Amino acid sequence: MHGNRKATPGALTVRLAACALLGTATVLVGCERGSSDGPGGSTTAPSGCPAVQARAQASVRQAEKADIPWNGPTSGPTAVSGKTLVFVAQTMTNPGVAGAANGVKDAAREIGWNVRVIDGGGTPAGVQAAMSEALTLKPSGIVIGGFDPDSTSRQVARADAARIPLIGWHAVATPGPSRRPPLFTNVTTKVENVAAISAQWVIAQSNGNAGVVLFSDASIPFARNKAELIRKQLRTCSGVKLLSYENIPIPDASSRTPREVSSLLSRFGSKWTYSVAINDLYFADAAPALRAAGRKGSGPPFNIGAGDGDPSAFQRIENRQYQAATVPEPLSLQGWQIIDEFNRAFSGRPASGYVAPVHITTAANSAGATTWDPTGYQEAYRKIWGR
Repeated sequence: MHGNRKATPGALTVRLAACALLGTATVLVGCERGSSDGPGGSTTAPSGCPAVQARAQASVRQAEKADIPWNGPTSGPTAVSGKTLVFVAQTMTNPGVAGAANGVKDAAREIGWNVRVIDGGGTPAGVQAAMSEALTLKPSGIVIGGFDPDSTSRQVARADAARIPLIGWHAVATPGPSRRPPLFTNVTTKVENVAAISAQWVIAQSNGNAGVVLFSDASIPFARNKAELIRKQLRTCSGVKLLSYENIPIPDASSRTPREVSSLLSRFGSKWTYSVAINDLYFADAAPALRAAGRKGSGPPFNIGAGDGDPSAFQRIENRQYQAATVPEPLSLQGWQIIDEFNRAFSGRPASGYVAPVHITTAANSAGATTWDPTGYQEAYRKIWGR
């Protein structure tokens, strides 16, 4: 995923609905929704939650800024040589996991380390087998790539006993070090911020009047927690109604999502105006069913992914094909951060504590990019490592 064109400053045009009147409304109730011809389009009803919408608009404007300068670490240990890592992936069909793995491999080449990726195939047994295989390789470190470490507690305990540092990517709910499970650090954006901004985008763009479907994978604690936080934020607007919570495991998304979308269209019809998903891939799988039902790619429903911002999501957004926005993880940056965190672990230094900011990508600010990362991170890490 390296080498993609980044969004440029000045590309942003904020197209938010008007009517930001003061008032409060925090109870989720069904109220009449206004019609809209697109995100930020004209509406025929007053705001469903004026004060909440005004705050959402301000947050969305900030998050849509495309050119975010590097605010991460600028100092740390120089590169340790001769290290070998294993990236254990929950499933490489998850674009976020695959993107993070690619970022790790890119950064490892820069620092001079070797990386092997083992795919867990998206099943508990497969992930456990992948972790066991990783341990037999006796690597310098292991990445927990997108799965709950407690699901492989025996292998995690063996790694800890062997003093093999573990670094998570979306492995637990919060960024930073973890004692239980024992992770040197967990690399992720703050799930609270990602969940909040995705829901705020719906509130801002819909004029506080929306019928929402939420897609998640309850088998992954991180995803389940994110979905609950999205639901909580949506409840702050009285004009937003959660029509359905769809629990579709990510490994089953390609087969189940089209069927579920067809059912949702039959049940809710024009009441379904917005969607939020914990991963962009749901919208790739929803597109055929929406197209078959005669829905335009430019919506409704207007869809936002609360992660992970893979290239196909950017393309759908740019082409207005059944996705309007994403809250992308800076996947390449996070891969480089993982390598830097391992270097700190190998050098006896603490974790950096860096957490990437949240960002919203739309057709108005993507400038044709297929990834998003803050600028300057590669240069900063090369300087730290002495490369």
